[in-house]
Amino acid sequence: MKDFVNGGTGAQEGLLDRIRVFETRPPSQGLLFPFDGAEPRAAEQYRIIRTKILLHPRPLRTLCVSSPQVGDGKSVTALNLAGALALKLGQSVLLVDGDFRRASLAEMLGVPVTPGLANVLAGECHWLEAVGRLDRVNNLYFLPAGRRPEHPAELYDSPVWPALCGELRRHFRSVIIDSPPVGLVADYDLIQAEVDGVILVVRPDHTRRDLCMRALSLVPAERLVGVVINMAPVWFLSRGSGHAYVYYSTKVREGHPATHFSG
Repeated sequence: MKDFVNGGTGAQEGLLDRIRVFETRPPSQGLLFPFDGAEPRAAEQYRIIRTKILLHPRPLRTLCVSSPQVGDGKSVTALNLAGALALKLGQSVLLVDGDFRRASLAEMLGVPVTPGLANVLAGECHWLEAVGRLDRVNNLYFLPAGRRPEHPAELYDSPVWPALCGELRRHFRSVIIDSPPVGLVADYDLIQAEVDGVILVVRPDHTRRDLCMRALSLVPAERLVGVVINMAPVWFLSRGSGHAYVYYSTKVREGHPATHFSG
């Protein structure tokens, strides 16, 4: 893969400065980027996850965010986690929409879906032509899914994918990949093979128990960083916990994550 960088960190920073800017639409709800003080409970949940990632005994530069099934909230979680990391680190963080079959992040943000990751993997463009900086959060970059390929797994099952992961790892402090659900398609396995860890998102009022247990069994133990319990009900948050810390309050606004994260 062609490398556009010649030199050290300064050259890399100059490279990112030349990337296009995505003008995102204002979120219709407080679900996206709840870090402006309007939704402090939601923001705190993502800070908890961020802190556990940064304090993890293993360096977690690249992470895959997945779930047992569609509708668990993995895409919103990936987006806000990437935003929380960018705000804290003050360094470049890249969010990647790797779910070719049900790409949703570009629509959430109101930015073009192409060119994107699929185009890069197909050799139609360089990643620099597909990545854009999001205007809502400093240091946060986004690689859309791109055109929907006819055979998504074939794009991941090639030498281009690991080479691209290595390239992105050199240019960004953290890379967060929104992947397809665990065990439903081969894409997930090919994505998680190239990352440092996997975060699993489950939703108590939605995720089927059998699919949740199956997903937990399919994620290699050494790669499972933690589990995010999304949209946890008040009764769950009020219960004591003897083995893991749970941030809780007396009121949880519907639609916001209340996370239980353990690694």
